[in-house]
Amino acid sequence: MNTEEKDAGVPQQAKPITLDNLLINFTTDFQRIWDSSGSKAAPGSFWRPTPSPEMLPGYFPLGDVVVGSHDNINAKHIVAVVSERETDPTKARALSAPLDFEQVWKDTGSGAKTNCTVWRPLPPAGYVALGQVCSSGDDKPLLSSVRCVRADLVIASTVGNMLWSDKGSGARQSFSAWSVTPPSAPPGDIHFAPGTFVAADSFNRPQAEVSVFALRMQIAPLIKSSPVLPALRAADAPQTNGAASLAQVVELPWFVVKDDLSPLEQLRTTPFYRLERTDQYYLVGSGHNTGDKARAFKWTAQRLQNPKVLRLFTQVTAISFVSAWATKGDVHPSLPFSARLDRQFTHCETSTSGWLTPFISHVLAMADKGKFVAAYQQESFYELLRADGSQAGINLGYTQFESLELLQYPPHECIHEAADKALPTATDSAP
Repeated sequence: MNTEEKDAGVPQQAKPITLDNLLINFTTDFQRIWDSSGSKAAPGSFWRPTPSPEMLPGYFPLGDVVVGSHDNINAKHIVAVVSERETDPTKARALSAPLDFEQVWKDTGSGAKTNCTVWRPLPPAGYVALGQVCSSGDDKPLLSSVRCVRADLVIASTVGNMLWSDKGSGARQSFSAWSVTPPSAPPGDIHFAPGTFVAADSFNRPQAEVSVFALRMQIAPLIKSSPVLPALRAADAPQTNGAASLAQVVELPWFVVKDDLSPLEQLRTTPFYRLERTDQYYLVGSGHNTGDKARAFKWTAQRLQNPKVLRLFTQVTAISFVSAWATKGDVHPSLPFSARLDRQFTHCETSTSGWLTPFISHVLAMADKGKFVAAYQQESFYELLRADGSQAGINLGYTQFESLELLQYPPHECIHEAADKALPTATDSAP
């Protein structure tokens, strides 16, 4: 049974996730190790990830996969595989083979057509195992069949839902397999399970002393540029808006984004989505004080953000701007995850309230006699793009209330009191 049903999955090597010297990629190629055919247990089967040596050279499984059926999972199921990035030779390696294996389950008495044993890898000091390994017989797996990961590159997690058990098989020893649930991610991080399982020698959820781990990655924004504030020249009318500039980009892996594509299509066509933020200054208002005394100008500015549009964006893409988002029924189920965007990228450095209340800004500015004044505020526009440049989801806009800027012509002389007078003030009111 262990040589059947091999199929080419991902047609070209995708860009890996990189964390220090750890490389993470994904495979849809598997080798069937064992299934419950012949026993009275519910349908179940164990599979070994077999990353293609042509497309994923040097990649290893983190453990075997269990599914609650006898169906072929090739080109249907997706799991993470890992490799080592060449870096400073003095740095500890990201991966290590296990020192040995300890047996968790043996199916003696199950009545299955072939024998099965399940083994837990025993990692060296400083490394952890993220899965179990199965054998279609009594022999221990080869040490080369799996890799352990350096402990600082993973995150402690908890046991999730039961994936399969041999209940009713008649085996002398009970067995159950469970998923991994990553903890809630902090801003700028993703925690995700590799698609392996936790083994138990009973039908009960494994106890707290069982060590469970998930992978992690960082999604810090790539800073591109900052918007340029328009300049007032002579008594010319101000520009309506400043030039837009691509300010920041976040790359999100396929499995945290909801799309009309299937998970396999997402992996093949868009292993990473680009969430782009474009910033620009827009003109709130302007005025020319032609009198012989200082006077006030007042303008009203509607903010771009809208709670209903934000909720719609999350419904369409699964991505949240105000909190962590996690695995849902409509997001790929074999890779449980928790993700959260960087606070600075989403303008949530101090609070998320700016997204949730559609304020109107009232701007008040003082202009000295003979002065021309203009008030600008910074806007951000967000767009989610696939690898081919097509849009996924809808656009979002955000007006930064704290970015209010006042320009004056002729400019003030460098007198502190005059500069203080020129500063704009603003208040918020709900519509």
